[in-house]
Amino acid sequence: MSSDQALIRSTACAIVDRLNSGEVTPLDLLDALENRIAEVDSKTNALPTLCFDRARANAKALMAKPAGERGLLAGLPIPIKDLTSVAGVRTTQGSPIFKDSVPARSDIVVELLERTGGIVYAKSNTPEFGAGAHTFNEVFGATRNPWDTSRSASGSSGGAAVALATGTAWLAHGTDMGGSLRNPASFCGIVGMRPSIGRVPHSPAFKIDRNLTVHGPMARNVEDLALFLDAMSGEHPADPLSLPRLPTSFRSAARSGEKPKRVAYSPDLGITPVDPEVAAITRRAAARFTEAGVIVEEAHPDLREAHECFHVLRAFDFAITKAALLRNKREQLKPEVIWNIEEGLKLSVEQLARAEAQRVALAARTLAFFENYDLLLTPATIVPPFPIEHRYVSECAGKKFDNYVEWLGIVYAITLVCCPALSLPCGFTASGLPVGLQMVAAPRGDAALLAGARVLEDILGVRGTTPIDPRTAPQ
Repeated sequence: MSSDQALIRSTACAIVDRLNSGEVTPLDLLDALENRIAEVDSKTNALPTLCFDRARANAKALMAKPAGERGLLAGLPIPIKDLTSVAGVRTTQGSPIFKDSVPARSDIVVELLERTGGIVYAKSNTPEFGAGAHTFNEVFGATRNPWDTSRSASGSSGGAAVALATGTAWLAHGTDMGGSLRNPASFCGIVGMRPSIGRVPHSPAFKIDRNLTVHGPMARNVEDLALFLDAMSGEHPADPLSLPRLPTSFRSAARSGEKPKRVAYSPDLGITPVDPEVAAITRRAAARFTEAGVIVEEAHPDLREAHECFHVLRAFDFAITKAALLRNKREQLKPEVIWNIEEGLKLSVEQLARAEAQRVALAARTLAFFENYDLLLTPATIVPPFPIEHRYVSECAGKKFDNYVEWLGIVYAITLVCCPALSLPCGFTASGLPVGLQMVAAPRGDAALLAGARVLEDILGVRGTTPIDPRTAPQ
């Protein structure tokens, strides 16, 4: 194995240890990444915007500091999702409207990551404005699933997930409203986590207390994920919802070996169809928790209002953030975005009040559920990776969906109830495509979630299946 390949296949935690010991430098890592991107990214289109000159300049500045002052990431390169501003780097949001946009200032999550020793070298591909769990747009085209390049990588953090799966990233930043960190993690065989609201600070936009969307980490394994969450979490005065750092690191929690006592598994949360093969794979994975002495039962909280509630609150978010674009740039918006904005503009105060009340009730019932269970386990997505030419999943197990987001109910229900959740690789379909298990903890239970996920990860033995070279068909 070449030295580049050895680096590419290392865990993020191992790379950080080597950075701290001086065995490798951030410049060595950037060279390895540039070579790997040249080898594989033309087959998947995960990282359409590269900024290696900026990265090398920042790496040299970081290397001028004493080793102990380089931050938690110590010079580890990271890609940033193309919805999120990076100063001096093209940031398109996947939209023709912003195809030439170069922000003067980074989002505060990027500033935080750079202060903690992260080196930004690329922007990862995303759907237009992150809308829809399939990564394609009119600026850069589609991002392909490396397990089978004829399949979707999901989204909206699809480029980030593919970069991890193909070895063009060790850690990757993403965002999540309706599963955008969890769905692509499931489709690509990596780990993606939606942290608790406020865990990761970000620059407020349009509404000071918007909280359907959070920023979060993606990685190839749970311990790497926890390391990245440590690096990106913390209080920031510009984000009034942001939470202070916890006294114990998330990486320590992931390594603690602490096990849940009782967990619940649900194939559908009582609100959605699910592909039978996906249900069977996730059920088997959940049952294996018993090997650690954990009680596994079939149960879920009452989430019956989730579809109506999310549809309204998501539409409202689109209306307040994109109504001006609809008025002035309608011809440059994709049909799904137009539909979502128009749905939002039709809302009445009574509908918004009903949706907010539904969310309060959903969250309260879920909190009561976690009085009896430590974790809730479900499929992270209800289908395996679908053909790339499909814009979204329109049908599952005989059920036709009303719109382009309804198939995501199993993840957006968890968004509504304010819980941290992650997708853990848990197996493969008969055709060799990855399947993710969604693991959910009570609000602000990020540490317990990571601890439990690491225990199950050890049992399942799927860790280490990535990075892979892109494949034209499963092998």
